[in-house]
Amino acid sequence: MTENTEPASGGAVPPEGWGYTPEKTSHLKRLRRIEGQIRGLQRMVESDQYCIDILTQVSAATKALQAFSLELLDEHLDHCVKHAVESGGAEADAKIKEASAAIARLVRS
Repeated sequence: MTENTEPASGGAVPPEGWGYTPEKTSHLKRLRRIEGQIRGLQRMVESDQYCIDILTQVSAATKALQAFSLELLDEHLDHCVKHAVESGGAEADAKIKEASAAIARLVRS
């Protein structure tokens, strides 16, 4: 990590990085594959493919994003939330509420 920026939420990037940092290269590779799936969907619509074939590919892309989000959530719980709970206090409460809200969003999606 070369810079210590302030993300939208969660505070400054810790020196050891976020929970996903050790797997960042793998995550980016996975996201590029998902991006390819989405571009494939665009091509399918542009070339007037059959609706069910497109929906099948939408389902595959959705599952890929869900799997990625669950892995990221697991890393967040194991790193960010765990460290906050070990520190205790208001930060721990905030991280638990934040994680709970993220889980709720994933369940609703």
